[in-house]
Amino acid sequence: MDESKRIESLLKIEKELYEAGYRLVAGVDEAGRGPLAGPVVAAACILPPSFDLPGLNDSKKLTDKKREFLNQMIQQQALAYSLGSASVTEIDTLNILQATKLAMQRAIEKLALTPDYILVDGRDKLDITLRHEPVIGGDRLSANIAAASILAKVARDKIMCDLQQLYPNYSFDLHKGYCTKLHLAEIDKFGPCPVHRRSFAPIKDMKIVK
Repeated sequence: MDESKRIESLLKIEKELYEAGYRLVAGVDEAGRGPLAGPVVAAACILPPSFDLPGLNDSKKLTDKKREFLNQMIQQQALAYSLGSASVTEIDTLNILQATKLAMQRAIEKLALTPDYILVDGRDKLDITLRHEPVIGGDRLSANIAAASILAKVARDKIMCDLQQLYPNYSFDLHKGYCTKLHLAEIDKFGPCPVHRRSFAPIKDMKIVK
């Protein structure tokens, strides 16, 4: 499939909504649901019906360089975009599913424009009154969700790089808190730090290092 057709396929859901009379369609996605450390970050994005974002795709399928480029382009072309997050404490208190939904809801609330319809990556509906629907695998099926996935991923990666400066024993700038061999070895050597998720194994059975 050539690039123009691939991008066209990402707009199938949006076009159906535009034809149904919805004008401001938002996509919402998160980054950081699975890691052992750091917040979960969500983004909401409303793209115009016509945009120029070659390479737009699920953030997980992009290189860091391509994500950074598209992140800037999305911010320039979006009608509105915003970020929301849930802290490690909220993740441990609420559970990761509820914290993820909270981060998404916060992102939606911060949009400068109120969307007519919201496409949410995943299988779960949100606790909001705005019309919305979950889309399983949405970051591969919807342009707005794909854009949100990039915004969320780039924002969370920056947070994890900043946390590396506070906790230099953990290579947060490299693994971003995910459960890699390096990260597990660091936890085993130094113990978990305050930004590790206490509700996640194997952290929950360890002593936190100040």
